[in-house]
Amino acid sequence: MQVPQLLVLFGSQTGTAQDEAERLGREARRRRLGCRVQALDSYAVANLIREPLVVFVCATTGQGDPPDNMKNFWRFIFRKSLLPTSLCQMDFAVLGLGDSSYAKFNFVAKKLHRRLLQLGGSALLPPCLGDDQHELGPDAAIDPWLGDLWKKIMGLYPVPLDFPEIPLGVPLPSKFIFQFLQEVPSVGTEEQNIACSAPQRPPSELQPFLAPVVTNQRVTGPQHFQDVRLIEFDITDSSISFTAGDVVLIMPSNSETHAQQFCQLLCLDPNQFFKLKAREPGVPYPPGLPEPCTVWHLVSQYLDIASVPRRSFFELLACLSPHGLEREKLLEFSSARGQEELWDYCNRPRRTILEVLCDFPHTAAAIPADYLLDLIPQIRPRAFSIASSLLAHPRRLQILVAVVEYQTRLKEPRRGLCSSWLASLNPKQGLVRVPLWVRPGSLRFPETSDTPIIMVGPGTGVAPFRAAIQERVAHGQTGNYLFFGCRQRDQDFYWQTEWQELEKKGCLTLVTAFSREQEQKVYVQHRLRELGPLVWELLDRQGAYFYLAGNAKYMPADVAEALTSIFQEEGQLSNADAAAYLARLQQTLHFQTETWA
Repeated sequence: MQVPQLLVLFGSQTGTAQDEAERLGREARRRRLGCRVQALDSYAVANLIREPLVVFVCATTGQGDPPDNMKNFWRFIFRKSLLPTSLCQMDFAVLGLGDSSYAKFNFVAKKLHRRLLQLGGSALLPPCLGDDQHELGPDAAIDPWLGDLWKKIMGLYPVPLDFPEIPLGVPLPSKFIFQFLQEVPSVGTEEQNIACSAPQRPPSELQPFLAPVVTNQRVTGPQHFQDVRLIEFDITDSSISFTAGDVVLIMPSNSETHAQQFCQLLCLDPNQFFKLKAREPGVPYPPGLPEPCTVWHLVSQYLDIASVPRRSFFELLACLSPHGLEREKLLEFSSARGQEELWDYCNRPRRTILEVLCDFPHTAAAIPADYLLDLIPQIRPRAFSIASSLLAHPRRLQILVAVVEYQTRLKEPRRGLCSSWLASLNPKQGLVRVPLWVRPGSLRFPETSDTPIIMVGPGTGVAPFRAAIQERVAHGQTGNYLFFGCRQRDQDFYWQTEWQELEKKGCLTLVTAFSREQEQKVYVQHRLRELGPLVWELLDRQGAYFYLAGNAKYMPADVAEALTSIFQEEGQLSNADAAAYLARLQQTLHFQTETWA
């Protein structure tokens, strides 16, 4: 009997789902199963009807949304025209990744599992629901589920006995072979086809625009706990166009100090050029990596050495370690029984890949260059809401950036890679360029001139609403209602003067909540309740659109609760009818959110 090839398809926003998908691929290869691992939107979804064995690995983002790299697949799979027998030849399993502190925990995985059953697929197992909130992370649910999955697959599709399993301590072959060049290529080769300062087409992840930084200004007061920056880029001749609600993606770099430290640990020459050769046919060249490339470019701009390593990192590192004691510890960290200790060592204090390598110096020095791309993930772009309109600031793009810095039990403070890198850029010291591109966001604003909008944007959540207000004011659209919340008016009241001038002109109604200026904390949801009659009038009688942006943890649920209460009190609706009214607003896009963890 011929063993079918396993297909693993993933939808990943931050890289966790991709990492789990690649783990499945490695475990399949150890069991001598052929396996392909692909992002959902890079797969020709029409071919799904011919796939016999598929595992879907998908994260849930925001308020129950699919990740960006599976949105096209999501639209396709829910087409009403698909027949209920479309996937009758498919055995499938769904592995979900989510956070149980959110209302729609693992919503994408649950919904996809039900849809695949509707289309005739046969589920090998109930869906796995990995939970970030578990004290051991998603692996607490994934490990036993994977054990059951492999038993099921190997029972249905046994591998011939003359193909024994590859033991865990033996490394699988690397995806690529590094071919170091003896001669230095011509100058300028490395930047070719990677980023450009005057593109012919709109910039993208594979070819971002190198935008000069015009200004980089701290906008929080000196006593405020957080450094928040208003950063402006010059996008002249970039072919970039955007409207209110769109987001800009920025590709950060590692700090020079960290890149140098990494090269020293691994005994790498940063000036050495190399080319990559795939070990197997059909393996695509790493996207965004120049060819040929220097070690310095790879380390400073491609490898995410500042990220917290996942379990797969320790599994491969253990295989590569020649040092007895270090290898023993790495094997313990990568085992199922060692997950609590690994969580305490790595995840809880947010220890980075670079810091782990410093703790295992003999292993780090012995890592073959061929395994760098298997061991360390690629730096992912970071998305920021665009905080300006081209109608108000032609040829400019502005963002509001909260610099991430916090303390754990480790001596060094934890710093966000992208926000810290952006904050360090000083255009006054010379030309500074940032690789960026734009994509549509989740917020869409009405084009009709007489439709009011209610915007709730506490903290940096106000950024997309500044773009919307600038755009609407330029078009002569009135009925702009902004609920803004922060701690103190003299410390983090972003764009205070701008809002007040628009108020004077009758272009804006501003409602503020300063949470730390009185004994009892006051938030935006309290202001919404206070103005319940106005909110109901705007939504029910004037057809207003309601927008919410900011931290996803508690605020969206608090605002939804405030709205439901308003519908009950002002609209005289029952609890069930108020919930249904809110659901209708969401379905008709009269209630839209853009939130982040």
